[in-house]
This record gives sequence, C-alpha cells and structure tokens, in this order.
Amino acid sequence: MVAAVGASGNRDTGPGAGQPSDGGRTGPSASVPVRRPGGRTARVRTHVLVAARELLVERGYDELTMDAVAERAGVHRTTVYRRWRDVGGLLADVLDAAGGDDWRPPDTGTLEGDLVAVNAEVEAALSAEAVVAALIAASFRSQEAAGALRRFWEERYARCAVVVERAVRRGECPEGTCARRVLVAATAPVYQQRVLVRGGADPELGRQAARSVALGAAGGVFVSGAGGG
Repeated sequence: MVAAVGASGNRDTGPGAGQPSDGGRTGPSASVPVRRPGGRTARVRTHVLVAARELLVERGYDELTMDAVAERAGVHRTTVYRRWRDVGGLLADVLDAAGGDDWRPPDTGTLEGDLVAVNAEVEAALSAEAVVAALIAASFRSQEAAGALRRFWEERYARCAVVVERAVRRGECPEGTCARRVLVAATAPVYQQRVLVRGGADPELGRQAARSVALGAAGGVFVSGAGGG
C-alpha cells in the first residue's frame, strides 16, 4: 500500500517560513512543482527525487538541503531551485510521484484475507523502506509535505475501497459499510507500531487487526450512523 513511496518529494519550513536560511531554504513553499512531459525533464525529475529520498534517509529533514540534492543528482542547483523552489516542494513531489504507480489491493476471496494481505504489504514497506517513515516524519514539519501525504493516503484508500465493495457483494458485510473506516481501522495498528512507537515488526498484530475489523464489519459496526461507525 505504501511501497511505491520508496520507489519514487516536498517540504515546508514550519516556524519562520518565508525567512531565508542556510542550505537553500528560501521563501515559502507556495508553488506547485511544474509538470512537463518526458525527455530530459523527466530524467532530471527522476534523478532529483531519488537524491531527495536518499538524503532524507541519510541526513534527516533538518540537514536536507537543495544544494545537497542538486549535487547528489548531478543537476545544476538553479534547475532544482527553479522547479521545486525549496525542500518542501521536493518532498511533496516525491509523494506525488509515488501516487503514479499501478498498485492495486490483493483479492484473496475474503475481507479478512484482503485486510491481512494489505497489512502485510504495509509491514513490508515500513520495514524495508526507511524513506517511508522519514517522509511521514517530515510531514509533521512541512505543510507542503503534509498536504502531499494526505493526497497520497486519500488516493491509496480510494484504491483500497474495492476490498470492502467486494466484501459487500459477497455478503460478508452489510450495504452502507464505510470502506475508508474499515481500512483505517485495519491498518492503523501497523502504522502505530512501526511509525509512532517505532517498534519492531509484528506481523501477528496486522493479522489480529484484520480479523477484528472483518468481524466488526460483518456485524455492521462500520455502517454509517451505526454505533459510531
């Protein structure tokens, strides 16, 4: 569900936004990265976003600079500033680029099985891709990255809605079951364990969460207006 982030970035400045500072953090992160078709522009974007992801993991948000990204990417600094303006723009574009993949949720034949499979993918991505947790952490410091992360999650949950739609058609849960709430409830324990608590891998947690949510969905807990669901 989140693995594409590691394969694909924007950042704001928080307090003091708009004030020049070291490392190329200049001005507010107000602009949206310009999209241009293929060719050299696409190659430059790829190199810059890869460099931004690598440096975010290596140095952290506070040490990530436009100049460092340009040097790592082998791109002239003026090109990076012109297109992304600041680190906020870079990290937002990393997240926006991640939404362009063709990932779809698995179809195991049951709601519980689908949720278990989704959680396994989340667990794997958070374990293997340090940049995922780094981008989530950066979103708390950057308005642009936070906005891009919201767009990423909304798009991912929209793709996953089919998991619940299939379950409704199979009669596993009633009409009116809110797909987003089912998915958030099923995946939240994994994100809490790996990102907030920063604990180790716990595949059993994902399976237990999936089973609990599937049972709740069968009982109508996630039908809009039903018992707070």
